[in-house]
This record gives sequence, C-alpha cells and structure tokens, in this order.
Amino acid sequence: MSMQHFIVRPVAAVSAAVLLVLAAGCSRPADQSNASAASAAPAQTASASQVKTASRLGDLSAFHSIATDVAAIVDKGDLPAAKARIKDLEVSWDSAEAGLKPRAADDWHALDKAIDKSLAALRADTPNQADCKAAMVNLLKTFDTLQGKV
Repeated sequence: MSMQHFIVRPVAAVSAAVLLVLAAGCSRPADQSNASAASAAPAQTASASQVKTASRLGDLSAFHSIATDVAAIVDKGDLPAAKARIKDLEVSWDSAEAGLKPRAADDWHALDKAIDKSLAALRADTPNQADCKAAMVNLLKTFDTLQGKV
C-alpha cells in the first residue's frame, strides 16, 4: 500500500505541472511563436487585399471564377463546353440576385447585362469564337471594373 503512494505522488505532480503549462498556453517552444507570427502576416495581407477587391455587390469571386473558366474554354475553341459551363454562372447569378441587387442595383444591372451578352454569344445558333471571346473579355472587364468600385 505504501508503495502505491510512493508512485502516485510523483505522477500526480508531473500531471499537474503538465496541465498548468497547457492551461497557460506555453505548450509551444519560443522559436515556433516567431514562425507563427511570420506566417500569419501573409494571411493578414491576403485578407486585406481581398477586402480591396470586393465590390459594392459583395464577394463576386465565385462568379468571376466561373467566368474565368468559361473564357479559358472559349480560348481553347471548345464552344459547346463553354456553353455548358456558362450555365453554371447563369444559375448561380440568378440564385444570388435577391441578395446582390439591393446592395448596388446599377452595378448589378451592369454585370447582369455583360453576363447576358456572354450567354447570347455562346448560345447563338452558330456561335462564333471571336464573338464569344469578345463577350467573355467584356464580362471579365466588367468584373474588374466593379471590383474597383468599393
């Protein structure tokens, strides 16, 4: 019985010390804290640049990403695939209308018009690559213009 007490006390003391260290937040070495601070700086910079690129409509990055995909597909000359991909933009844009349009109606209409022109070019009876490319360039420029209007 006394042998158990002899072992339990040091184990309890070590356990208590470990818990105190963890509770105090000193579980990482000092050299890692400097690395963490250095790695956090780029994340803060990225988030600041994202704020600068937001538009009055809010975050348009999901729509812009789809438009960029469509433009790349058009550049490759695969107009049927571009037509299929732009449907994703149409559906997501229409779904977001109620939340976006009240924020900046003029901006919403400008982007909606550019999206409609891209849809029309890709859905033409005989789509022309030059027309589709011009419509996509215009759409991406519209995104860029709106992102500068924060």
